[in-house]
Amino acid sequence: MTGRGLIVGSSVSHREASLEQLEAATVKSGAEALTELLAEPGVEEAFVLQTCNRVEAYVVASDRQVGSEALATFQTTPAAREMDHEESIRHLLRVAAGLESLVVGEDQILGQVREAYETARTEDAIGPVLDDAVTKALRVGERARTETAINDGVVSIASAAVKLAEETHGLADTTAAVVGAGEMGSLAAEHLDGAVDRLVLANRTVERAEELGDFLEADGTAVEVTGLDGLAATLGSCDIVISSTGSTDWVLEPVACRRLGETFIVDITRPRDIPPAADEMDHLRVYDLDKLETVTEKTREMRHEAAARVEDIVDEEFDRLLTQYKRKRADTVISSMYESAERVKANELETAFRETDFDEEQQAVIEAMADAIVNQLLAAPTNSLRDAAEEDDWSTIHTALQLFDPNLEGGGPPAFVEEMDFEEMPESVKQQLLTGLEADD
Repeated sequence: MTGRGLIVGSSVSHREASLEQLEAATVKSGAEALTELLAEPGVEEAFVLQTCNRVEAYVVASDRQVGSEALATFQTTPAAREMDHEESIRHLLRVAAGLESLVVGEDQILGQVREAYETARTEDAIGPVLDDAVTKALRVGERARTETAINDGVVSIASAAVKLAEETHGLADTTAAVVGAGEMGSLAAEHLDGAVDRLVLANRTVERAEELGDFLEADGTAVEVTGLDGLAATLGSCDIVISSTGSTDWVLEPVACRRLGETFIVDITRPRDIPPAADEMDHLRVYDLDKLETVTEKTREMRHEAAARVEDIVDEEFDRLLTQYKRKRADTVISSMYESAERVKANELETAFRETDFDEEQQAVIEAMADAIVNQLLAAPTNSLRDAAEEDDWSTIHTALQLFDPNLEGGGPPAFVEEMDFEEMPESVKQQLLTGLEADD
């Protein structure tokens, strides 16, 4: 991985896509998706983030067109939104901060970004460009939650589902069931524990449901654990059902839904656990992710002030990251400049020592003097190059390339850099130079 490319991103989320489009965009495995993206021509790095509300991919490629073509094979839905280099970075920061979530400020997304990052590292898909971007996103997410009240109140899809059941149906004197004992199911169970009379935990692996049941200790709630076999019969005695499994198929067939009694159902999965046919059954009240907007909108209003502060954090860290990329590009030129100067110094010292009779101590003094001269001569241009990079002064960077000619054997900047006028250089190429760096946060 060279670290000399642009980030191009693709996002399918609840903001632009229907539930059906989100389901169609779902990938079975983040690791497999990374492997497929890295196999695309010209892709150097890749990062895939998938949650119940979004499927996103980011690649680093030599230019935007190459990245776009790679992402087109990953997402074919028309709901996919493509993002250029800076859009991708800002969007990723906003996602980790919780600003793009269905429930603004929800905490789960930060852990999901971190998990996706670890997967990408395990698959050797993360390189210097995306590493800087994702680690910056994680920092933004942590700052958002420690420095603001963005995660006060309803902070997850699971808690939003319980809040909806409480406000619309009521929890007192009810029997509730949570189908699925994963992360979201566990959160839903914790919120229901102590608020309902009886809680049924249904999971494909009964042992996992039993572990969750042992964790729930609120007084007054009777906890029952069961598998998914005969689920319709189990749910027949339940007033409220919150379903959150990882199944790719419905956990209840339409015919089973017809046999249920009056039931309030919240399906917080993608793909759905409950078939769409249940929406039309009079004895069922079914809410899916799209309908949870009624609860999450109230949360957005409550967190408006905190969100404004988080936007400031995003802007601040976004600017820092761009500056970091720019300084690294300057450091690349500076490093080449010093290597060129060191080569000239070494050649001249070798010639001088060959033609004189200095002993080792005298040679050491002369070498130290030569080092000091090189460092003093290059100190001013070093600072100027770093300042020029931060100010987007590409003519100064180009002049340095011409003056010091830092092309080294087997290295140095690519030939097209020497041949192009930076004043007239397309913005996309400038951005490529900005991101052609080694990570050194």
